[in-house]
Amino acid sequence: MTQVGKDTLGTRSTMNVGGKTIAYYSLAKAAEAIGDVSKLPFSMKVLLENMLRFEDDGFTVGREHIQAIADWQKNPVTGQEIQYRPARVLLQDFTGVPCVVDLAAMRDAISKLGGDTAKINPQVPVNLVIDHSVMVDEFGHPKAFEHNVELEYARNAERYDFLKWGSKSFENFSAVPPGTGICHQVNLEHIGKGVWSSTDPNGETVAYPDTCVGTDSHTTMINGLGVLGWGVGGIEAEAAMLGQPISMLIPEVVGFKLTNAMAEGVTATDLVLTCVQMLREVGVVGRFVEFYGPGVSNLSLADRATIANMAPEYGATCGFFGIDDKTIEYMRLTGRPEEQIALVEAYAKEQGMWFTPENEPVFSNTLSLDMSKVVPSLAGPKRPQDKVALPDVDDLFNGDLERVYGKSAPARVAVEGKDHDIGDGDVVIAAITSCTNTSNPDVLIAAGLVAQKAVEKGLTPKPWVKTSLAPGSQVVTDYLEKSGLQASLNKIGFDLVGYGCTTCIGNSGPLAPPISKAINGNDIVAASVLSGNRNFEGRVSPDVRANFLASPPLVVAYALKGTVTEDITTTPIGQDRDGNDVMLADIWPSNREIAENRAANIERSMFEKRYADVYKGDEHWQAIKVEASDTYRWNPTSTYVASPPFFDGMEMTPAPVADIVDARPLAVLGDSVTTDHISPAGSIKEDSPAGAYLNERQVSKADFNSYGSRRGNHEVMMRGTFANIRIKNEMVPGVEGGITTYKGEQMPIYDAAMKHKEDGTPLVVIAGKEYGTGSSRDWAAKGTILLGVRAVIVESFERIHRSNLIGMGVLPLQFKDGDSRTTLGLDGNDTFTIRGLADLKPGQDVTVDVVHEDGSTASFTALCRIDTANEMEYYKHGGILQYVIRGLASN
Repeated sequence: MTQVGKDTLGTRSTMNVGGKTIAYYSLAKAAEAIGDVSKLPFSMKVLLENMLRFEDDGFTVGREHIQAIADWQKNPVTGQEIQYRPARVLLQDFTGVPCVVDLAAMRDAISKLGGDTAKINPQVPVNLVIDHSVMVDEFGHPKAFEHNVELEYARNAERYDFLKWGSKSFENFSAVPPGTGICHQVNLEHIGKGVWSSTDPNGETVAYPDTCVGTDSHTTMINGLGVLGWGVGGIEAEAAMLGQPISMLIPEVVGFKLTNAMAEGVTATDLVLTCVQMLREVGVVGRFVEFYGPGVSNLSLADRATIANMAPEYGATCGFFGIDDKTIEYMRLTGRPEEQIALVEAYAKEQGMWFTPENEPVFSNTLSLDMSKVVPSLAGPKRPQDKVALPDVDDLFNGDLERVYGKSAPARVAVEGKDHDIGDGDVVIAAITSCTNTSNPDVLIAAGLVAQKAVEKGLTPKPWVKTSLAPGSQVVTDYLEKSGLQASLNKIGFDLVGYGCTTCIGNSGPLAPPISKAINGNDIVAASVLSGNRNFEGRVSPDVRANFLASPPLVVAYALKGTVTEDITTTPIGQDRDGNDVMLADIWPSNREIAENRAANIERSMFEKRYADVYKGDEHWQAIKVEASDTYRWNPTSTYVASPPFFDGMEMTPAPVADIVDARPLAVLGDSVTTDHISPAGSIKEDSPAGAYLNERQVSKADFNSYGSRRGNHEVMMRGTFANIRIKNEMVPGVEGGITTYKGEQMPIYDAAMKHKEDGTPLVVIAGKEYGTGSSRDWAAKGTILLGVRAVIVESFERIHRSNLIGMGVLPLQFKDGDSRTTLGLDGNDTFTIRGLADLKPGQDVTVDVVHEDGSTASFTALCRIDTANEMEYYKHGGILQYVIRGLASN
């Protein structure tokens, strides 16, 4: 895709960097025509440059969009729709496989419509990093990593063959093989450039801000490097790959002022959990958050990336940091070419995008945090925003036992074949995991130093704890080994298990059978402590109901302690070799120890070596032999990769959208229903519809793998929709799991949906606030439409899931004026009719007619949450991909 438009404002300029002439689109020149833009937040300046560069490009970017961004300083709630084009797209394998499946199916579809299959190629660079598939099957021994990799390749052979085919068959598409790292850390350490450049049709080099969208919600991590990026659904990402703009409203930007510095013993994890809690209380869904103030200069680049990473947890589209000296230092440390570093600095300063502590842009609204007041914390046991100070964790959990879990006091039971028991609140998983924290050397070194001090005192983890270390980058191994800290981590069970997301996305692997049996046979509320970003129910492990987010050194400490029922700050961690009590303070490293270790053991050459052949892969990847081809040869017996039905019977002209008449509820749900609830990524139960499907195809239980790994097969995924073991459908009170009713009979949601489909009955889903929180999981929308759901009616949506529903042709409606399923008396026995859909407009009020079980009627008004004209076009075409195919075929 050409990265420039016609520039009718005349903002194109040149600069000299290292003796080379570089073209760019000048914000200063734009200001001469549209007014002063110096006080715009940096993130808004990136959007402004994007509008300037694509002005009058034939895709509806005009003067009014440019002017609207300049005028944002006077009115930060403009309601103006813009068409934004990111420089590139980032994928991971769980969401990337269905993206490539859809691209392959789109080649088939455009061919049937008489179009050119070559048009189905990414128009911008696409990087897919395989990081979501490795599981913690083996742990606590030197061969754990090697064995887990072998199991990963054995389980995922079909998927990896397919992804390698994609890397050979699509242009602008690169795949980073398994065992390299987590996509966001690879993006931060290697792919991200700060300032991107390309050659225009005249052969000139044009520089512009590095921007991206990704099919993982934590794509926001790259904002710590001054790169504007956020998570989108796979459907929207595919459209961006194919040259479609991201349709969006000009966002509000919340300024978050940071002052002072963190106190001794406080980590970036503690800081980000504090930020999450504060921003959730304010409410920043759909907004940008930009961090500013003198405290920013006291944060390392890795600290900033930690805060930017958890934007989905605080609900924002992204959390942005400007470019400054720390950015330049990090780019140099991580092996970026000096020519690129010079371009980043020159461009940022020339465009007024260089951060200084005294800079105070105009914001929609602001809040502030004195970082010296941050204290060590955890978050849990169910939501990332539920921060609790470290000394209060035991009180919280013990209180939750009665309030949440219905227990009057902690219970303990014997573990079969072991010389220990297990009880409520015991930590059965302690995992150093995730992109959020394993990208930050300070907290990993701190974890290593805790381990080192624990080993010196003779401490060991409790025998019921499953320990694991899964860094987001191979460089982590280099500096932990060079410092000698990996040896200490190994001695207390934190051996390397893989380079990937592992426990953070539910790939924690099975607990030891006696532990699992003791938990499930006695209603034990077991706990996990992980350095991740998500702790929703049912996500980490089916055996674990209380999950706490923590810094890596606290993960190690809780593995040694073995329980969350006692205050870890005032009761012993354990006893040393002489029987003396060891307290947390005795093994906690000082800030100076951490800094000295980091300075002595991390160097540029580590990054240069690890990323020199990043696409080559190990011997397993190299052994995959596939050939490029124009279209994919689908294997009809594959349970991993199948041609999806989204384009079946598609015509060049879309039919008018049919009204929804006499629809039945498939599920009536409460607040904070996550995309994990709607489309789980974890294990597949044998007695579930998905398990039955696999059994029928002679797939043994041991080879079920996970829902996340089978996202290339719609038959598995539609059976897994709403199948989370912890989801609570109010149509079946007191029952957990993917259960609903059909004509009074309880059955799995999938089975009921198929019966309704046979009857020709459309379906709706009713829910409460914050529907669709969490991961940018396209299958949460794909599965919804495949089950026959035509509309979702809720009190509020999370941003990405709302967009995904529209992208699949599902109507998102929002209750108005304080209405809810409760106030309106809606339940699973009603029928719903929604008319006038063929003439629907963005943001329109919609009348929903209801017939109750007793025959009485009612109606209520809902807000159509199709927010923009572009989104409405997608909806009326039956989805964004159908819209793209028709456009490409007609051209």
